[in-house]
Amino acid sequence: MPVNLSAPTSSSLLAVDGVEIGIASAGIKTVGKEDLVLIKIAEGSTTSGVYTNNAFCAAPVTLAKQHQLQASPQYLLINSGNANAGTGEQGMLAAQNCCQAVAEIAGVNANTVLPFSTGVIGQHLPVEKMTQVIPQAYQNLKSDNWFDAAHAIMTTDTIAKAISKQIEIEGKMITVTGMAKGSGMIRPDMATMLSYIATDAAIEQSVLDLMLHNAVEQSFNRITVDGDTSTNDACILMATGRAGNQVLTDIDDPSAEKLYQLIAEISQQLAHAIVRDGEGATKFIAVDVEQGRDAEECRQVAYTIAHSPLVKTALFASDPNWGRILAAVGRSGITEFDLSKVAIYLDSVCIVKNGEPASTYTEQQGQQVMEQEEITIKVDLGRGDAKDTIWTCDFSYDYVKINAEYRT
Repeated sequence: MPVNLSAPTSSSLLAVDGVEIGIASAGIKTVGKEDLVLIKIAEGSTTSGVYTNNAFCAAPVTLAKQHQLQASPQYLLINSGNANAGTGEQGMLAAQNCCQAVAEIAGVNANTVLPFSTGVIGQHLPVEKMTQVIPQAYQNLKSDNWFDAAHAIMTTDTIAKAISKQIEIEGKMITVTGMAKGSGMIRPDMATMLSYIATDAAIEQSVLDLMLHNAVEQSFNRITVDGDTSTNDACILMATGRAGNQVLTDIDDPSAEKLYQLIAEISQQLAHAIVRDGEGATKFIAVDVEQGRDAEECRQVAYTIAHSPLVKTALFASDPNWGRILAAVGRSGITEFDLSKVAIYLDSVCIVKNGEPASTYTEQQGQQVMEQEEITIKVDLGRGDAKDTIWTCDFSYDYVKINAEYRT
């Protein structure tokens, strides 16, 4: 079960004026189960995207990036159940054919369609199945389909991930709605498995790009489930301009800053939802590293802890075996390490002080913290003013079972 994570309701997800969503079942995952999503973006909108840095990026990622440079996106086509990754030239042709199918029914150019896929790697995309139901998704386009879309893009997720919020800017009510999918193969190097966020605010392209980049850096690029960066990661931010506000042209403008904070908040909540629904997760962990020389050093230490199978299995067992955390810090690779300045905490319980066991620590204190569903591991490096945080989860028996049986 997800860690302290509630499923969205259809009534909690707000329509974004200028965005319509259609859904269909192509039979990629299970016959009759919705697995194809078509998103229509109103003309005049601005759209920004960030994508995986995996060298084996999937065909749809390559094509989406190409199309985004060529034209203003008008449609997003998403399928789950098949990643269309590691499929070579045939994979590119499959992605192109699917874009062309959307273009023909919508009366647009194929390069205004951005394709996205998620699922099993190394299997060829069932183009015929998809093209047969794209007309159905097109006919199904409506503004209040976020709830069904959030379910249709799921793979090993146990719960849909979507959220809506509103704020007032310049007397105009602004809506932001976002959805994401992801549960395993999570260690983003740009965004998340798949995430789509839309707002009806009017935002200049350069400002939208900055908003997305900055929001991703503090959310999707700060989570990990298992350390595996996907071939298909993508995050898209759409701004339709239908709210009627003055176009935001300066990232430092108070109105732009207010909207950015909301987008960043939604991005972080979606990112946390992915970790809380990590495959087999029973605990949600924040790894705070402080007093580093720079933020990169802090992330390096935090990721070493978050990726340690020994730390993650101890967390699952509620075992206060803090030596595993100490060992992870020690092998994180930072240089000129003065151990006598290091302190480590489980929540507020100090377990290591000045590089050695804290005199006040007791096993009972550690046990009480480790039995919680939400835990903060804090490391003070004692060598600067920088800090950073990574969010992760534990490794349970179910993580192995889910991934061992992923294709069976």
